[in-house]
Amino acid sequence: MHQQRPRKTFAFVSSGTSDAEEAAAQLSRAYGQAPVGDADVIVALGGDGFLLQVLRETMGSGKRVYGMNRGTVGFLMNEFRTDDLQERIEAADAETIRPLEMETVSADGRTARALAINEVSLFRQSYQAAKIRITIDDKVRMDELTCDGVIVATPAGSTAYNLSAQGPIVPLDAPLLALTPVCPFRPRRWRGALLSNRSTVRFDVLEEPKRPVNAVADHTEIKSVLSVTVRESSTLTATLLFDAGHSWDERILAEQFRY
Repeated sequence: MHQQRPRKTFAFVSSGTSDAEEAAAQLSRAYGQAPVGDADVIVALGGDGFLLQVLRETMGSGKRVYGMNRGTVGFLMNEFRTDDLQERIEAADAETIRPLEMETVSADGRTARALAINEVSLFRQSYQAAKIRITIDDKVRMDELTCDGVIVATPAGSTAYNLSAQGPIVPLDAPLLALTPVCPFRPRRWRGALLSNRSTVRFDVLEEPKRPVNAVADHTEIKSVLSVTVRESSTLTATLLFDAGHSWDERILAEQFRY
């Protein structure tokens, strides 16, 4: 006799917009609402930014997250539908994401740490261009980059701000990080580098009092940094679910053939 699989339990979480709240109410009525800690799958309703927030909050918990688009941006999201959610989840492709760990030292001597699923970015804080020294695995690779900023992006984040800054798109399973300058002035033609995901990247801000720089890990901002160290986490992971036939790899390929 065929044994039926146990049904998944869901926790529906909303970005708080009217569309997302209405969607959460509809889905809760149809499938029930479990506490986040007890649910088999967390269903995030909103845009990419909200999904990244949910992934950070559940990082390392083993919870699987399935996003449905109820926001303005939805590259990481699945199409919103209320029907057949159990079947969609069962057939979904799972992707494991490792965040970046950012450590900063500020001009006032304070240290800070934050996680980034998309990217760690440095930006000039004033009208003056930033001057930044780049060290990879304890070896100085660029004595001085004069620029508006610089980005270290994960594969998951390579299609976000990194792509807007003319950085490369990186497949999700590639063991790489994208290092991309923002409006480089000197060296003007430097377009960045692809690094091993085992690399440790250090940025030192030069002439800091005259050319202050902020560091941002996704949505966590640290002002007036002296140095920033970035590495991929060796312990923390998040699991993201994509509808069958619409995997991350498929989306990456489609993005590269847009014209």
